[in-house]
This record gives sequence, C-alpha cells and structure tokens, in this order.
Amino acid sequence: MRLELRDITKQFPGVLANDRISISADRGKVLGLLGENGAGKTTLMNILSGLYRPDSGEILIDGETQVFRDPAEAISAGIGMVHQHFMLVPVFDVVESVALGSEPVSGLAATFDRATARARVVELSNQYGLHVDPDSKIEDLPVGVRQRVEILKALYRRSDILVLDEPSAVLTPGETEELFGIIRGLAAGGTTVIFITHKLNEVLEVADTITVLRRGRVAGTVLPHETSREELANLMVGREVELTVTRGPANPGETVLELKDVFVRNDRDEMAVRGASLEVRAGEIVAVAGVQGNGQTELVEAITGLRHIDSGHIKVGDTLLDEAKPRKVADLGVAHIPEDRMRDGLIKGMTVAENYILDSYHREPYSSTGRFDRVAIAREAAKGVKEFDIRTPSIETTVGSLSGGNQQKVIVAREFSRPVKLVVASQPTRGLDVGSIEYIHRRIIEQRDAGAAILIVSTELDEVLALGDRVAVMFSGRIVGVLPSEQATKEAVGMLMGGVH
Repeated sequence: MRLELRDITKQFPGVLANDRISISADRGKVLGLLGENGAGKTTLMNILSGLYRPDSGEILIDGETQVFRDPAEAISAGIGMVHQHFMLVPVFDVVESVALGSEPVSGLAATFDRATARARVVELSNQYGLHVDPDSKIEDLPVGVRQRVEILKALYRRSDILVLDEPSAVLTPGETEELFGIIRGLAAGGTTVIFITHKLNEVLEVADTITVLRRGRVAGTVLPHETSREELANLMVGREVELTVTRGPANPGETVLELKDVFVRNDRDEMAVRGASLEVRAGEIVAVAGVQGNGQTELVEAITGLRHIDSGHIKVGDTLLDEAKPRKVADLGVAHIPEDRMRDGLIKGMTVAENYILDSYHREPYSSTGRFDRVAIAREAAKGVKEFDIRTPSIETTVGSLSGGNQQKVIVAREFSRPVKLVVASQPTRGLDVGSIEYIHRRIIEQRDAGAAILIVSTELDEVLALGDRVAVMFSGRIVGVLPSEQATKEAVGMLMGGVH
C-alpha cells in the first residue's frame, strides 16, 4: 500500500506538535522518520494509527482519503503500530496481550480460542526469532522482552502498513540486527514500513528514504546513500552536533560505592545477581556493559534501595545499604536515573514542578514544619527547567505530556540539582535523540569532573565505550571482567558480554 500524509497539523495547548507535515511511503519500502524527541514524530504516527484526530490535513492510502475515528478503524485499514511506550496489560500473559482485539473464537458460546492464538504466537515468535514465552505474564517480563511482544502484536494482525516507533530502544545490538532482518523481510513481502528512530546509524542502514522532522515541520527528505550522519544530525537539531563524547582523563579519588559478593533475586525468586563485587571511586565513570537480562536491572535496584539484597554488602562511603530504603539512599547523596523513566522515575499525572521535587519534597526549601512552600517550589523548578533546557509550556504541565527526551531531562535536573556523591544511571539515554544524548552525556561528565562517582549501566555498547573510564561486564549475574578504557575495545567487551572470558 502507498501511504500519504498531506499537510497534517495538530496543536495541543501551548504546543504546535505538527505544522503542515507531508510525507509519503511506498509499498514494499522502508521510510525512516528521524527527529529529536519533541519533533512531532510520535504525534504524527498517533494520528495515523487513530489515537489522535488531526486539526487539518488528510491521510491517503492508495490514493483514497481515510478518516480514522479510533485505532480499530486504523487497524481495519491495515495499519499496525508498535508504540515506543508499551501498550500492554500487565496482568495478561503474552498470548492474551498479542491476541487482544483480534481474538479467535470457537464453539457456540464464541469463547476465546486460546490454542489457536497460542499456536499463531509461537509460529510468529519462531519465524522471526523473537524468542518469547507465550505463557509468561507481561508484568514478569523484562523491558526488552516486552518490546518483542509489541512487535508480535503488529505481526499477528498482518498489517500492510507497519509503524515502528523507536523499536530498537530496548534491544541489544544482536536483537537489533534481527529486527532489521524482520523489517527487510516485511518490506520484501510488500509491507510498507515506517521506522521511527533517533539513531543515525540505524536509519542509514535500514531505510530506503529518510524524512527528518524538526520542531513539528519537515526539515528535509534524503536518500541514505546521498547523506551522512553529520548531515542528518544537523537537519535534526538545526546546528552542528558533537557525535563523539568529549572528555578529559579521570582523576579517581576515594572509593564511594563498594559492592562485595552481592546476591540479589529477581521477581521470580531466581538469583539474578550472583556474587557481584565492584568499586566505583570519586571522579571516575564505571560503565557496566551486558546483554539485557543478565542481572543489571536487579543490581541497580539493590544499590538504590528498590530491591532486597539476598546476601553480601553494599556501601556508599562508610554507610552500609544492605537494608536501606530509597529515601535513605537519596539522602546519602545518591542520584538515580532509572531504567524505566515512566515506571520508576516520574509520575506522569503530576506536573513538572511536582516531579522536580519528588526526592526532596520533605526538605527545605520545599517544605518546612510539614507545609509546602509553593513559591520556593515554583522558583526552583523554573530554575531547573531553564538550566537543563527542559522544553515544556509550563512547570505546571503534566510530565506525561512531554517528549521522552524532556521527561529524561526532568529526571536529570531533579537528581543533579542537589549535592551528589554518587550517580547511578541505568540506560540514561534509552529512546533519546542525538541532541538529547549529547546533552545527557555532557551533564554526566560534568558530575564526574566535579568529583562524583558515576556508575552507568547501558546495553548501548557505543555509549559504554564512550563514557567509561573503566568498563565492567555482566554475564549471567556475575561481573566477569573489568577493563580500563584503553583495553575496552568492542571485540574485548563483546566477547565478555557473550560469556567468553
């Protein structure tokens, strides 16, 4: 199917999200849609998938104008959407989540034919190498596996036009390559694919054409073989962007974080972290690499007081954190940038100002004698918005209405706007555009240079190698190697990630 979006305009209070955007995608081709967070990509695709109605403009499929009043009508027209933020029911299992809305039925009572749905899910999972247990509960799955369930949902509905919104944001490099194979296979079979991303290398590798959005408008459309990473970055942000991390040498001081023989269980009561030992010193960045699901999530949650330690010890300075709660950890000067910002970092129904004080609301200047100081809260939140370049109509805007990059900046502003001894950053740039990544990296390096100890956990190998003064690798719950930056090559770290010592 050929898809055209003509002069699409969509305005929200205080924000012109889409300003007369026109794009087209041909049958059997991959359109790469590139842009900063907040550029209007997701809003445009939510209009295509029937979640939003445009204020003006039209959608055409094979030359016929379409009006979608809800997602069901878009799905009926052959449009499948894989959202950046998961649209899954936590208490459902994989089969129920994938089949929801398209359930096969059997018998006179027209009951859900689970066996047929399960067989289809298993078939698709095997066909595309997605490796998803059909009977697992969504709430028990790690982030990376939930993303695969979202992809399965779209494949299950045999969509003719498939929209993938940041689909690789939670995938490992190997899984991303598998995804590219899936995309190419779908396109070869006649599916129109729209691949939304902020990753320059990915869009250059998988797209047939690339359209760049900037601040709600089309900044340009180019062919991959006629452009470069630098040109695409400039189109995205309207200025030259540093694509490499600039940092001086580390000046390590005293040990701030000490892990000794730490064992931690996961939600299924299985041992996820098995005897991890590591030190992070003031003035250095230790970056933890590893394929997702090797205990990194549980280790970070243990350090930050979100998960019980089975055995071993965790110390910040001279303070043991074995039974510490998150408030105590924060009060010790630990800043936490969580893996899942919407689950653990923000409350989406609360305002920017309210989220800005979440871990400091009980202290001055925000409260005194049990009462909030609204003037101080507004003053400090406005200062943080300005200093950390958070693009929001107001500090009273709900944080859930901001783009992913600006949501992440709210977290970074909150965590870095107080005295910090230790930064624990898990997937700090997941799902962010090149401009936001540059910004977050710069802020992290500033904290290191100011004397904070930094622990970064990332599945992005380029990020690990760019930031780490030392690189630790986790495999099967164990720290299997720690390499100084000069020895941490892609090959060396990659072998450790695969369990090769």
